[in-house]
Amino acid sequence: MSAIPGSIDADRGPPMTIPLRHFLVGTGLLLAGAFAGAVQSFGATVVPGNLGLAHVHLLLVGWVAVTIMGAMTQFVPVWSGVAIHSRRLASAQLWLVVVGLLAFAAALLLGAYRWLPLGGFVMLAGFWTFVYNVGRTLRRARPWDTTERHFAIALGFFVLLTGLGVILAAGLTRPILADAPVNHGSVRMSHATLALYGAVLTTVYGALYQLATMFTQSSLHGIDLPLRRLESVGHPVGVLALAGGRLFDVAPLARVGAILVVASALGMSVILARRLLEAQVPWTPMLSRYAVLAVAMGGWAIWTGPAWFRDPLDPGTLFGAPGAFSLLILGVIGFVALGTLYHVVPFIVWVHRYSDRLGLEPVPMIDDLYDDRVARADFVCFVVGVGLLVASDAFALSGTVLGAVSTTGGLSVTIGAALFLLNVVLVLRRHSPHSVPGLLFGRFSSEESGSESSSSQPQSGVDSTSHR
Repeated sequence: MSAIPGSIDADRGPPMTIPLRHFLVGTGLLLAGAFAGAVQSFGATVVPGNLGLAHVHLLLVGWVAVTIMGAMTQFVPVWSGVAIHSRRLASAQLWLVVVGLLAFAAALLLGAYRWLPLGGFVMLAGFWTFVYNVGRTLRRARPWDTTERHFAIALGFFVLLTGLGVILAAGLTRPILADAPVNHGSVRMSHATLALYGAVLTTVYGALYQLATMFTQSSLHGIDLPLRRLESVGHPVGVLALAGGRLFDVAPLARVGAILVVASALGMSVILARRLLEAQVPWTPMLSRYAVLAVAMGGWAIWTGPAWFRDPLDPGTLFGAPGAFSLLILGVIGFVALGTLYHVVPFIVWVHRYSDRLGLEPVPMIDDLYDDRVARADFVCFVVGVGLLVASDAFALSGTVLGAVSTTGGLSVTIGAALFLLNVVLVLRRHSPHSVPGLLFGRFSSEESGSESSSSQPQSGVDSTSHR
C-alpha cells in the first residue's frame, strides 16, 4: 500500500462526496472533450459554430480546471492541517463552473455568440467561489511551505484569467476593446497564457513537490534544490512577464518570460525524473503516468524553447512550439491529472471506508481498489493516442495520412478516457459507502455534514503546521 505519512491529517479533508464529485464530472467532461477532438479531426463541418474552441474549453475548463478544483479542495485541508473554510461553497463551486461551461460550449457549438458572456459570468462566479474558499483555508495555514505558496499563486492566476475570459466573451459581440490599448487577439493570448502556464502548471508544480517525494519515498537533494529555487521564483515571474508581453505586444518582456517558463519546466522535469529513478516503492499506475509526464514535460520545454525565443508573440506558439498542443495538454497536463487521480480517488475512498478497520480486520490496500488490467489498458490507449496526435501535429503528413493518424489518435485517447472513467466508477461502486448517483447529486451524509462553524475551526490538540 502506498505510504500515508503520519503528519498528514486525512480527517481534515472535506466530505468525500465533494472531491469525488469534481473528479467524476471532470472525467466525464474529458470524455466529451476527447470526442469533440476526434470529431474535429475528421475535418467536416458538423456544427454551425466553433468546434475547436469548444473542444479546448471542454478539456481545459471541464477536465483540467474542475479536476484541479476538486484536488485542491481535498489536498489543501489534508496537507495544511486546517478544515476547508466552507463545505457548501466547495460544493457550489463545481455546479457554477459546470453550468457556465456547458452554456458557454453550447453557445460556441451553435454559433450563438451573444450568449457567451452569460456562460462566462457563471463560470467566473464558480471560479471566484473556489478561489475565495480555498484562499480562506490557506490563510489559516501560515506560514506556507513550497506547495502552499504555489497553490496561493495559482489562485491569483485563476482570478486574472477568468476576468480576461469574460472580457473576451463579451468582446465577440460588442466592441468593448475598440478604444483600449490592447486588441482581442492579445487578450486571448494573455488569457490562455495565464490559464495554461499560470493556473494549471503552477498547481501541477506545487502538487508534484509533495506527491513525487511522498509516493516515491525519496527526498530532494543535490541539483534538485537549486532547480526548485529557480522554478519557485522563475516560473510565476515568467508567466506574468510572458502574459504581460503578449497582452501589450512587448516582445522583449515576453521573451524573458518565455525563457523563465521553459527553464522552469525543464528543471521540474529533471526533479521529477530523479524522484522516479530513486523511488523506494513498487511501480504503480500513478508513477507510470508520472514517468510519461517527466518525458513529455522535458520534451515540450526543449521543443518550445527555440520557437518562443524567436517570436513569443506569434499566435501559433500559444501552446508552445507550433504543433505542441497535444504534447502539452495531453502529454503533460493529462498524465499528471490521470496519475494523481489513480492514487487520490482510491485514497479518499479507502480513508472513509477502511481506515477505521485497520488492525481490527483484514482490509484491502489502496492500490487494490482499482482494476490493474483496466489501468494498463487505459495507459496503453493514452500513450498510443497522445503519440499519434503529437506525430500528426509535428510532422508534415499528407492530407489522407494526417486525417487517419489524428482520428485514430483522438479515438484512442477517447477510449483511454472511457476506460479510466470505468475504473474510477468501479472503485466507487465496489468500495465507496455512497452510490455513484449519490456522489454526484446527493447531499452530505449526516456523519459528514457537520456544522459550518465547526468545520472552519482547527481541531483542538492538532498542530496545523505539523507537516512542515
